[in-house]
Amino acid sequence: MSTYFGAICDEFSVGVRLHLKLKLPDNRETVLPFFERVRRAFPSMDRLRHRRSGGLTLEENPELPSHMWLRLDGTCLRFGDVNPPDMDRPRQLAAVVLEHAPYHLTLSDLDTDRLELVYEFDLDYGGNHDQLVSETLLGDHPFTSLLAGDHATHVIECQPCVGIALTPDCELQAYVELRSRSTTYEASKGQYEPRPLTVSLNVRRYWGTGEGSDLMAAYDDLCEHAGRLATDHVIPSIVNPLAHAIASRP
Repeated sequence: MSTYFGAICDEFSVGVRLHLKLKLPDNRETVLPFFERVRRAFPSMDRLRHRRSGGLTLEENPELPSHMWLRLDGTCLRFGDVNPPDMDRPRQLAAVVLEHAPYHLTLSDLDTDRLELVYEFDLDYGGNHDQLVSETLLGDHPFTSLLAGDHATHVIECQPCVGIALTPDCELQAYVELRSRSTTYEASKGQYEPRPLTVSLNVRRYWGTGEGSDLMAAYDDLCEHAGRLATDHVIPSIVNPLAHAIASRP
C-alpha cells in the first residue's frame, strides 16, 4: 500500500529496526564499505557521526525538514525517513540497506530476531498532551471517573499502548502507542511549550525456525499490514480525532 500519510499531521516519519541476536561489527573495514555503498545510492547521506551511546550514524543534514538516516547501534540496525516526499523514498532506502547489510555486516536468518516497521504521526500541541488524550479518546471509558472527577486537578499521565497479534502463531504483531511530551512542571504552572504529541504504529515480524532470509519481502509485507491498519483504524480513530481536538482549542 503506497498511501502517503504526511498531509494529515505536522510531521510524519517511517522507521525500520532490524533486531539481531549478536552485536553488529564496528570496525572500519566492515562499516565504511557499507556506509559508502549507501552513500553511492543517496549522495546527500554524507554525514557520519559517532553517537555518545556508541552507535554510528550516517545521515543527511538533520536540520532539513525532510531527511534520511541510518544507524548501527549494538544489536540493532536502524534507518528511517523523516517527512519523506512520498512512500517510495523510504522503500528505496530500505531496498539498499536490506540488500547490502547482510553482505557487508555478515547477517543471516540465524542471527535475525525481528524486523519492525514504525509509522509515527506527530501533532504539535501547546497544551497538556495527557489531558488532550484522555478527553479525546477516553471520554466514555471507565477510566474517565478517575481522570475527570472533581478530585483530579490535572491529568499528568495518559499514554495508552496496545498490541495485537496479526497471526495465530503471534510472530506478526502490531502495536499502537501514544507518547506525550508535556511535563508535570508545565501542568503545575499552567504553561506549556508547543511540542509534538506522537501516535506510533509499530508492525513487527519475529523470525521463527526455518524462516527465509528475504528481508525486503518481509519489509513489503509489513508495509501492507501497516498501511491497512493506519488507513482503517489508526488515522480515523486516533490521529484525526486528536488533530480535530487540537484545532478546536485556542
